[in-house]
Amino acid sequence: MSILIDPPAWPAHGTLFSHLVSDLSIDELHDFARAHDLPERAFDRDHYDVPLRLHAQLVAAGAISVPATELVRRLIASGLRVRSKERPERLDAVLSSRWEALGLNAPALGTELLDCWSQEQRQYHDRAHLLAVLKALDTLSDTTDHGVDLLALRLAAWFHDAVYRGTPMDEEESAALAATRLGELGIAPQVVDEVVRLVLLTRTHKPTPGDTSGALLCDADLEVLARPAAAYKRYTEAVRREYAHVPDADFARGRTLILRGLMEGGSLYSSERARSLWEGPARANLEAELNDLVSLGS
Repeated sequence: MSILIDPPAWPAHGTLFSHLVSDLSIDELHDFARAHDLPERAFDRDHYDVPLRLHAQLVAAGAISVPATELVRRLIASGLRVRSKERPERLDAVLSSRWEALGLNAPALGTELLDCWSQEQRQYHDRAHLLAVLKALDTLSDTTDHGVDLLALRLAAWFHDAVYRGTPMDEEESAALAATRLGELGIAPQVVDEVVRLVLLTRTHKPTPGDTSGALLCDADLEVLARPAAAYKRYTEAVRREYAHVPDADFARGRTLILRGLMEGGSLYSSERARSLWEGPARANLEAELNDLVSLGS
């Protein structure tokens, strides 16, 4: 167990509060919180807020008391820290600014898409994922790349999981939504067609050789595979929560097929830049998850 708690030093509601975290996994943190009757409302993305009266009880139960600076340092090192700009109250502003920067003068569509990405059933495929894909595109894309329509590429990122119900039709419905909404805006047909093509490509993440735009979008969507081990664990836990209705054995079989499909045929990534940045860590994460899935499915 790697549950940490800092001293009660944060004033609110007439008392002082501590932060309770795990530097291993969010699931471990939730398990510990449930075992000691901490309410769900006390959870704030990467920690529980704990009132002064419970501090000694949780330390006696095994939480390790550390200074606040040490708690933050270890949380950041684990990859589980949710930075302020990634928190729900900040994401809308950050994403709205990015939408406006596209220059479409279509605030209603931006609001509609943010509403889609904010739906309650989403545990991983949410606004944080959208922002991560857009930022990964910033890292990978080069305005000098021949044949890359950056507007279509970024619109495809906005639409690629706009419909998400965890069904085989999600990509098709997301592409159809893009075709309809962008067509209504009067976007050039060739741009709309490219957005639709790119969204559909995220079904397999297997662009053909020479498809630079397809490679960029697919690689950006798979950036999560290369995160530090603890952050990757948080991603897999969120995906599992999205499929909580699926029995463990069935989930393990389906997830294993997806991961092995990604790993077939050589590199996980299609662009040279993504391979140099992410291939090694991603492959290590997938191998570790496949080993975990064996025990889950048994």
